[in-house]
Amino acid sequence: MNATLIISLIRREIAGRYRGSLLGILWSMLTPLFMLAVYTFVFGIVLRTRWAGEGARAVAGAAEPSTAEFAVILFAGLIVFQLFAEVINRAPTLILSNANYVTKVVFPLEILPVVALGSALFHTGVSLLVLLVFRLAVFGVIPATALLLPVVLAPFCLVILGLTWFIAALGVYYRDINQVLGTLVTALLFLSPIFFPLSALPEWLRPWVALNPISFPVEATRAVLIFGTLPDLAGLAAYTAIGLVIATLGYAWFQKTRKGFADVL
Repeated sequence: MNATLIISLIRREIAGRYRGSLLGILWSMLTPLFMLAVYTFVFGIVLRTRWAGEGARAVAGAAEPSTAEFAVILFAGLIVFQLFAEVINRAPTLILSNANYVTKVVFPLEILPVVALGSALFHTGVSLLVLLVFRLAVFGVIPATALLLPVVLAPFCLVILGLTWFIAALGVYYRDINQVLGTLVTALLFLSPIFFPLSALPEWLRPWVALNPISFPVEATRAVLIFGTLPDLAGLAAYTAIGLVIATLGYAWFQKTRKGFADVL
């Protein structure tokens, strides 16, 4: 893939997203903070939800985390979900919204999902900076394990990329997928351990929730960023292998089906 072209398109997409807005790139920080405030108010204050995981109690040094500590733990999970949702929700219309590229034989259409992921990673990076500031203010220190975050997110990006290649190609032929996908992504939000730790579920239910592609990255991100522990290494190895398979199959599907894009469009 043409790295120079990809970087150029990512920059153009990020700049275009905020062009003409009063606050510009500040929206990349304000949007996740707004959602954090809403979820913290609903789950932390109204419903008085508390984190039941052992890691949270250990790092908080109390019987149960406070509302502020709960908010930091929640924010880490929401950042991971938002990375997934931003790219996947765009996937069905990714080729349709760039139809002018389809007729250009020399343009590598396969980089469009990579550009979408790169743009989303930029916003994820901004949100992570905000999270680290909150983490420092609430817990007083940033754990050294935070350096392992790229290792945790790399296989997650492979999964996202593979799914995006698959869905982007499918969206050209079946336009209804866009209507179904939004509901499915929202369902994955509440069926992943974002508002609760996986350990809080009954034993028989945990393997089913673990099948959610967001579950492992959420748990692993919290481990290295919030709780200061190593991720499940066996789980990380398995997730990486799955990510490689999904990315390979997604790319192969995209390349196989792209021959008919011009005819459909």
